[in-house]
Formats: sequence, structure tokens, C-alpha cells
Amino acid sequence: MTKLSAFTKLLWRRWTQWIPIRILSVKHRPKIAAHLKSLGNQDRYLRFGYPATDEQIDAYVSKLDFVRDDIYGVFNRRLEIVSMAHLAFSVDPQWATCAEFGVSVDLKMRGRGLGGRLFKRAVIHARNQGVALLFIHALSENTPMLKIARKAGARVERDGSESDAYLSLPPANLDSQVHEFLEEGMADLDFQIKARAQQFMRLLKTLQDVRKGVRESRHQSGV
Repeated sequence: MTKLSAFTKLLWRRWTQWIPIRILSVKHRPKIAAHLKSLGNQDRYLRFGYPATDEQIDAYVSKLDFVRDDIYGVFNRRLEIVSMAHLAFSVDPQWATCAEFGVSVDLKMRGRGLGGRLFKRAVIHARNQGVALLFIHALSENTPMLKIARKAGARVERDGSESDAYLSLPPANLDSQVHEFLEEGMADLDFQIKARAQQFMRLLKTLQDVRKGVRESRHQSGV
């Protein structure tokens, strides 16, 4: 096997395993709310630390600060959010280099590594923003989240039913900055492709409906 073919296979493997993660904005509030409301009671409990009601979710979504914080989402082909993460930066000047991470994943999308990918994406951005300590507060029974934190090298401290994970981040470098730039560009391109595909399918359905109506009209008129 030549070096070129080995490199090509490596790129192909990375591409097939790549998950497009898009930065969300104010216009995505309805989709964020729909995603969180689609979670079952247990998943709401693990995500928020309590069995959040639809009203409480609406209140949470309405208070999301898209200027200060970063909210990430993974979209399916129907442009529905199937997984999202919230990287919240500290509002306390004494903890200006700290940020908190939270994530949720649709039940049908479990086991695909979405939570871990969102975490890595948030880590890269946090580094590039000068964050030195990433904090995760989770219920001790939220083993998937704590597993992601431990795998990244975080220190996990348990206090009864709750656990805190602390991950020290290295300073930003050229690699982390280029990585984030490419991730954002590719994710935006993926979203545009999905949006165009959805528009095309809607147009195709409209044309099919029109043709069906014309055929039925001709059949009824005996043409």
C-alpha cells in the first residue's frame, strides 16, 4: 500500500465519521425548544437536574444568550435538531476563564457518539476563547456524560447524587484555530446542502401534485 492510498483511506474514514455541528442562533429557538421537548422525562431529568416541564423548557430557551454563549446543534435531513450542546461562559469576572458544558441527544440517535463530538467541538472553541477550565455539573447517574468527561481527562468529584467534572484546557494554538475554522465552514456547507435538498423535495412534491391534478381533470373531462 502506497503512502498516498493510505492517506486517502485515512481522509475517507475521517470524512465518513465526521458529524456536522452547526453553531445555532436566535432564529433556531423554536427548533431548540422542539428538540428539548422531545426528550422523555428521564432524559429531561438528566439534562436539567430535574424533570423539566414544557413551560420550564420554554423559559430556559427564551433566556439563551446567543451573543455571550455558544449553542451547537446537529441536524438531520429534515433540518430537525437531534442533538445540541450549550457552552455557557462565566458572567462572573473572577471566573472569566471558566465555562460550563451541557448536552442532550435524541433517544433514537444514541450510541453514535454525538455527545462526545459536541463536547470536543465545545472544547476547541473554549480553548480559542481563552477558557482555561471547562466545568460540567451532572447527576451522578448520568454515566454517559461523566464518561465523556473522564475520557477527555477531566477530574470528576462526586457529592452524593451530583457530580462535578473539571477539565483543564491548554492554550489555543494554530491547530485549534484552523480546526474550528474548518469545522464551521464544513458544517455551514452541510446545512445549506440539506436545506437545498429539502426545498427541492418540496418543489418536486408540488409538481407531482399539479401533474396528478391535471391527469385527474383530463380523465374527468374525457380528454
